[in-house]
Amino acid sequence: MQTEKTAFHSDGLKLAATIHKPDGAGDAPLPVLVDGVGWLGTQCSEISEIFHERLVAGGYAVLTFDNRGFGESEGERGWIRPFDQIYDLLNAIVFARTRGDLDDSRLGLFGFGGTGGGNAIIAAALEPRVKAVVIQSGVADGPDWMHRMRREYEWVAFKERVDRNRLARVLGEPGELVDPREELMVATPERKQKATFRHSDDQKVGGDFHLATAEFLLQYRPLDYVHRIAPRAFLITSVEDDVVSPEDHAQALFEKAGAPKKLISQTGVTHYEAYLKNLDVTMPQFLEWYDRHLGPHSLITARTAEPIVEVIRL
Repeated sequence: MQTEKTAFHSDGLKLAATIHKPDGAGDAPLPVLVDGVGWLGTQCSEISEIFHERLVAGGYAVLTFDNRGFGESEGERGWIRPFDQIYDLLNAIVFARTRGDLDDSRLGLFGFGGTGGGNAIIAAALEPRVKAVVIQSGVADGPDWMHRMRREYEWVAFKERVDRNRLARVLGEPGELVDPREELMVATPERKQKATFRHSDDQKVGGDFHLATAEFLLQYRPLDYVHRIAPRAFLITSVEDDVVSPEDHAQALFEKAGAPKKLISQTGVTHYEAYLKNLDVTMPQFLEWYDRHLGPHSLITARTAEPIVEVIRL
């Protein structure tokens, strides 16, 4: 796999980026998949690189990058503003258009978990150049996502805390800083047990985030955008009884999306286990989806495309 470190600009900020291409790639422009990374993620993490290697082996270039304020990119640290990240993702698509080695007429998005999946959905809805989207789990409704991590009294207290912080910030106070792994997203027992799973990302991201980040997450609803992707192609995976990215969020996104669409429902695994345990099953599905809809004859119309549901059971 060939790897090129590069950069592009978004809102005047220089964002670190990486392009992966197959070994021996010729002069012909390659179809390209843009991966905007997920919740608290940075480019080329230990887990995302496993997916990138498989996608590149399938004949695709992969463009990934650090969101503003993350990893090696410029920007204020300590914020998760989904619509800023979506703007960065849209500018990554523009950057792909400037590259002679990438074929922006065969451009897809890959969304990896949580807000990474949700951001890809909204970006695809806003950018008609995107021809196909694959989501490895995702968030449909930010307020519901944050609510369901907490018991009801914790949810009420959390909303009150966010509101008090907002009032203080309006009056010029700096606002609270919190651990985003414990006080924004509540860590699951599985993640706590596997503390090294995202260790490389966590080291790059750091520990202090603004509590005010929650205000943006409480306005975040990819479900309101997913229907705008059609007649372009949409594939999403879910995990049965997922306590990180709820299974019914993926189902709601699938139901609201137009054709062509596909839902891969995984059973017998947890959220994090599904990434690698099912990779030999899901990756061929992802590549077939991209091949079908990014190939030279991928004229997709709502009239001819039919929804497909596939259930994977282990």
